[in-house]
Amino acid sequence: MRTVKSYPEAWPLHSPFVISRGSRTEAHVVVVEIEQDGLKGIGEATPYARYGESEASVLQQIASQLGALQNGMTRAALQQALPAGAARNAIDCALWDLERQQQRTSLAALCEALPAQEIVTAHTVSIDTPEAMASSALALWQHGARLLKIKLDNHLISERLVAIRSAVPDATLIVDANESWQAEGLAARCQLLADLQVAMLEQPLPAAQDAALAHFIHPLPICADESCHTRDSLAALHGRYDMVNIKLDKTGGLTEALALATAARAQGFAIMLGCMLCTSRAIRAALPLTPQATFADLDGPTWLAADVEPSLHFSHGVLKTTAASAAG
Repeated sequence: MRTVKSYPEAWPLHSPFVISRGSRTEAHVVVVEIEQDGLKGIGEATPYARYGESEASVLQQIASQLGALQNGMTRAALQQALPAGAARNAIDCALWDLERQQQRTSLAALCEALPAQEIVTAHTVSIDTPEAMASSALALWQHGARLLKIKLDNHLISERLVAIRSAVPDATLIVDANESWQAEGLAARCQLLADLQVAMLEQPLPAAQDAALAHFIHPLPICADESCHTRDSLAALHGRYDMVNIKLDKTGGLTEALALATAARAQGFAIMLGCMLCTSRAIRAALPLTPQATFADLDGPTWLAADVEPSLHFSHGVLKTTAASAAG
């Protein structure tokens, strides 16, 4: 018989995180603990309002599976019991964590993956004035970050990007519009990004308007984020996107994320591995996917004023996984 607990946590940020949908000063997560025979598996998820989730709704979904989890629910059964989303993610990752302890191995070994000891991760420049964003980009560069993810809305696009590129001429830039652009004018914006040597554009249009990307000739890769959740999303992305952003909170856990990565690559999509605002627990669970990712965007914990212990080690734009392997 297992013991199962779930509870919310709030983690203050060291500075506001601003994207096209608004600003956040705290990371709100839900944690699941599954204990069996003296071993405790832990999973973490971030409820996301964009997908109709809240702490209360996620905790309610988890509670609906309490009896089944106590009686030994498997990860395979979980995939059928809950839809993709934060609740399933928290449970799924807790089950993976429990299993790797039962097997006395690492999560990477359990997934037959071998993450690099050092992973270059994107560091996010959130929305602000052009001058402030350029200053933030320069500060990140001076601290060793070489891959910068630029958050944009529908305003001051050229001003912000020109200021950032001038401040960090040698940085690799990727741009995330978080669904804030429209089809009109997209071609010109893509050309601007290409001229500024931006390496990739993420989710420029609302997911419901993806049809505008069909056979759209673009001079840089376009990545699906809000438009890609699970393997079921892939069929609609062909001819529209070059890359998919895999996040465990969207896939509903590592189980589906691994399957999505395999299917996406088989169908010709490149992989980006992303995260929500979260602690190191959530990033640690995603590490088995890093060998398949062209871009890793795993800086969620770096926005926290204080991280969970044991925390991952981020230094000079790199996530070091040696300690992560020992912990899972």
